[in-house]
Amino acid sequence: MLATGSIAPEFSLPVTPDQFLSLSELKGKRVILAFYPADWSPVCGDQMALYNEMLKFFKQHNAELLGISVDGKWCHTAFSQDRKLHFPLLADFEPKGAVAKLYDVFDEASGESKRALYVIDEEGVIAWSYLSPKGVNPGADGILDALEQLNTK
Repeated sequence: MLATGSIAPEFSLPVTPDQFLSLSELKGKRVILAFYPADWSPVCGDQMALYNEMLKFFKQHNAELLGISVDGKWCHTAFSQDRKLHFPLLADFEPKGAVAKLYDVFDEASGESKRALYVIDEEGVIAWSYLSPKGVNPGADGILDALEQLNTK
């Protein structure tokens, strides 16, 4: 994973079938990047549902949450609607895993993103990161701790 204190790599990915979102559009806000393997897997579904419930707490810390996987934009649209998610899912589909590779969280063997979290500060610097063991939902405690640490700086 990328080191804490390094500049978060810029990216632009589809957020809907006809819209893109770039990291630079969120400058001035804290950003949580939640890389995950696949939309319809049980652990990923639980993880994204938990983050959906935690959105109000993330927003209290001026943080925007972005989910990123190698699934396509249409798959993300269906998954997001089915799970009633209120944060963007970005399609790192083509070229497959390009952003996950930038953040050093692409699993070549499976062709999917690893389950990894980054908290980026208002200036675009990586403040915290975590790589979860395979099949384990990392929860939200680490994210909240990282956001609270930024409040003390």
